This record gives sequence, structure tokens and C-alpha cells, in this order.
Amino acid sequence: MENKRVIIDPITRIEGHLRIEVEVDDNNVIQKAYSSSTLWRGLETIVKNRDPRDAGFLMQRICGVCTFSHYRAGIEAVEDALGIIPPLNAKLTRSLMNQSLFMHDHVVHFYHLHGLDWVDVVSALDADESKASKEAFKYSDYPIATGENDLKKVKNRVKEFVQRGQLGPFANAYWGHKTYRFSPEQNLILLSHYLKALEIQRDLAKLMALFGGKQPHPQSLTVGGVTCIMDLLDPSRMGEFLTLFKKGAEFVNEAYQADVLMAASIFKDEPSVTQQAGVMNFMAHEEMQLNESEFLFSSGFIMNGNLSKVFEINEDLITEEATHSWYENDEPLHPYEGKTNPKYTGLKDMDTIGSHGEKVHSKVVDEKGKYSWIKSPRYDGKAMEVGPLACILIAYAKGNKKIVPLVDEFLEKTGLPKSALFTALGRTAARMIQAKAIAKYGLETFYTLIENLKVNQDTYTSYKIDKDKEYRGRFIGDVPRGMLSHWIRIKNGVVENYQAVVPSTWNAGPIDAKGQMGPYEASLIGLKVADISQPLEIIRIIHSFDPCIACAVHVMDKKGNDLGTYKVDPIYGLACQ
Repeated sequence: MENKRVIIDPITRIEGHLRIEVEVDDNNVIQKAYSSSTLWRGLETIVKNRDPRDAGFLMQRICGVCTFSHYRAGIEAVEDALGIIPPLNAKLTRSLMNQSLFMHDHVVHFYHLHGLDWVDVVSALDADESKASKEAFKYSDYPIATGENDLKKVKNRVKEFVQRGQLGPFANAYWGHKTYRFSPEQNLILLSHYLKALEIQRDLAKLMALFGGKQPHPQSLTVGGVTCIMDLLDPSRMGEFLTLFKKGAEFVNEAYQADVLMAASIFKDEPSVTQQAGVMNFMAHEEMQLNESEFLFSSGFIMNGNLSKVFEINEDLITEEATHSWYENDEPLHPYEGKTNPKYTGLKDMDTIGSHGEKVHSKVVDEKGKYSWIKSPRYDGKAMEVGPLACILIAYAKGNKKIVPLVDEFLEKTGLPKSALFTALGRTAARMIQAKAIAKYGLETFYTLIENLKVNQDTYTSYKIDKDKEYRGRFIGDVPRGMLSHWIRIKNGVVENYQAVVPSTWNAGPIDAKGQMGPYEASLIGLKVADISQPLEIIRIIHSFDPCIACAVHVMDKKGNDLGTYKVDPIYGLACQ
């Protein structure tokens, strides 16, 4: 029989617009998969011909979640182009803001974006609070928000929502799906932490705002350094940072880590959690400055899942192509030479499977043509996975003394082999390990900053842009979703070309000219879906990457007039969560 096409559009609980299409055989095993971003990010075009000092402020508008990541990348790409080395105080302040972002981002992802892929909220209503409270001690010596009274309050609160028919964020999901594995008591623990994490993420956002001025879209970075010197010299501000950091670290250690350990123990036989990654090449970049010379995370890449050999990154071998992307130029180009000229060819007509198994006339991707606004980055012509898993694998393979014990601890406590790292479970665990590493070692940055401020209060390096010179530079580093790079060319004192190669571009890009799939698409091949009308397994794997697809397009002419109005087509095929 002919394969059935299943469409999930939009994928929710992510940033931006992502469409996943798969073809399944008679046994509901995925044979083909297509990842399509359905809205164009135009910032690389908008920044052209502008003062390069504005690049960071404009580029942080790429996204409403990763604002600091793109802000810092835009600032540091210009610094690299101009040969500017910011003072140590500025570097350490940026690192502290980055640590705040990582902890905030990972907590929000696990509980509020990825959490409902693991937790059956309705099941939690059948839990015994006393048993659940005892269960929490299996995974933490000092559990948070899991006292019997705490759990009873959470259970009654959700019950009231159910009785009023107002489940809010829990209203539309696949409760009772056979791939949920937690007991009612374990679901209740995670539900309690879901609610507690709402409070913690607020505190972690404050942590960023202390030096950034606000969050999202902080304002304290500038080409040459940082502008928050008065905050750095204010003992009360520094004390508040320390207090909030420790509060966040406690939640990471006693709740986040415990819940991932519990998930690893209970879901270790669930195929959608343990299926091997489709792309086994991983790449990450040095990140998280701790002191004048040391970084927490390491640089490099591994091929074919081989942890015995780590290669150093050659930036000249990074390219992006658009064979199956909605742009005019198909050829693989280095980001310095990258082109962003849109060429939208649309979707094609096809009969697919509806939410109740019925045949539905739909618009589907044209797999032989162009089908995504995301390009296909490659390293030396190879697809690579980037992200927290890549970061942890590279650090582990390089013998990073701060990371190796944390990975070994996770494997020992769960009884899992190293091969379990190369999975959706591994991606989820890697985020927790990153957060735990920051919680454990991040304050070294804080205390180094305190000591340095005693002898040197510089936070800015002056510079000059020569309009008669041409410059080019880049930022490359790791952010919460993986390796990010911004590439800039400056001519006549303005931006001549700008390209951002973001983590979700590496992971979510479409098939390239050689037929190589990116990590999203490849990760789904061979996966068996229990019920194609409730494809939780697909959503669970895609969420494990924490997709961050651009959330909007802001295009204007110099007079501020609208250039066009766009209407998003209704959802075709299968509408999910």
C-alpha cells in the first residue's frame, strides 16, 4: 500500500513556526520526514547598510527568546572585525549574563515546553500524595515542592481547573497516550515542579536583568564592552545577583536534575526516547568564560558518534546551501559570502491523513523542490547536530575535568550505557548537565569579577571605524540551543553583508544537494508511531532539540511603508498540541 502522509503544523511549545511532515508505512513506521520553517526571518537583510554598532541591537530582534544570544553575537562579531578586545570585566559580565540565560532557558524548556511530552497531567489527579512525597526522595536528598501538603495543594488546584473545564496550558494534549510511562505519583511530582518552575524562571529572568537592564532584550552590551559599571560597583546589586543565582542553582540541583534522572529511569525502554540520533556528527564551540583564561565548555567536533577522537573546527569549512530552501542561490557558500534573496515557491496539493484517520486534501512540502525558509548548513559537506548534547559530548570526549564527572554521575545513577547519550533522552539530559555545570562552577566567574574590580574598573575599550577600510569578522560560540555564529562584512563604515547561522538552522535544515538530511529529519526515520492521529512520539523527539524558529518577519522600506500583508494558511492535515 501507498505510504500515508501525516502533517503536524504548527509544532507548538516552541519559538516560531515549524511544520513537520512524515510518511509512514502500513505499520506506522516513518519512512520519510520533512522539516519546514514556514515564515521568513528578514533581519540579515534589514541590517545591511546600517552602522555596524547597531548590529547587535537589531539582531537580537531575530527572536523573542534568545535575545541576549543574538545581541551578544552581533556585538562581538563587530568587535572581531574591528580587532577590539573588551576589558576582562566586560567579558566576565557577559559570561554571567550568559549563565543566567542558560539556566533560565533550560528550566523553561524542560518544564514548560518539553514537559508535557513526558507528563500525563490527568494521571496526576489519581496520585497518592503521601506516596508521591516519598517517591521524590529516590531522586533527591532535598526535594523541592514535594511535601505531602505541597502536592495536595497542586492536585486540588488542577482538579478545580478540570471541574471548571479550564485546564489552561494543559487543555490540549494526548492524555492517556500509551507512551506516557510515569506513575500517577511521578506525574504529580513533575506537575508540582512545573508550577514551581514558573516562579524560578521569573527569578532567573531577574538575574539577567540585573546587569542587562531588562529581560528580554537587554541593553547593556555595546561594541567595546558593557555599560552597566554602576551595577557592578553596587554591593546591593551584586548581592542580589548572588542570592538569585544560588536560588536558581538549588532548583537545578534538587528538582531539575532529580526529574531528569527519574525520566531516564522510567522511559529508558520507550523507543521515541531511546532511538539513536539520525545524524551522529556533533559540533560545539568553547563557551562560558570562568576566569581570565578558562572556559567551562569545550570546542570541537566528533564524527559518527566516535568519542575517541575530537577534531578541531576549521571555520573555513562552514557553508550554507539552499537547494531545498526558499532562496535564489542554491550553491554552498561560506557565511562571509552568504546570500539571502528569497524565492518562495509554495507548497503542493496532496491528499493526507486527517486527525481522525480520514483522507484530507492538503498542502504539503514539495520534497523535490524548495520547502523551507531554513537553509542547510554543512561542515566540510557533512550534516552536524549542534546543541547541549553536542556540547556535553565534545567536553566529555576531550576529557573536560568539570564535565566528565557530571556525565559519569548521570550514567551511574540511571544505569544507562554511553550509547544512551545519542538519543532524545540524551539531549534532554545534556541540558540538565549544562545547567548543573553552570550551577556548580558559574560563581567562579562572579568571584573573579569581584576580585578584578578591586584593582581595575575598566568596562570599555575605545576604538575607531575607518570608513576607508574594509573589515570582516565573526562571532562563534555556543548558546542554549547550540553553536551560533554571526558573520559580518563592513565597507564604507556600514554593514555590507551579514549572515547568522543559528543552532536551529544546523538542526532543522532541509535535505541538501547530496540528499543528506539534517538532524530533525534524520532523527524521525524508523520511528514507529503508535497512533498517527496522536503523534506524541514525533513531537517528543522534535521538542528534545528545543526548536527556536524565527517568530516574525519585520520588513520595511526607508519611508516606513508596509511592503506587504501576509495571511497564514489554515492548518492542514493534523493539528496537534
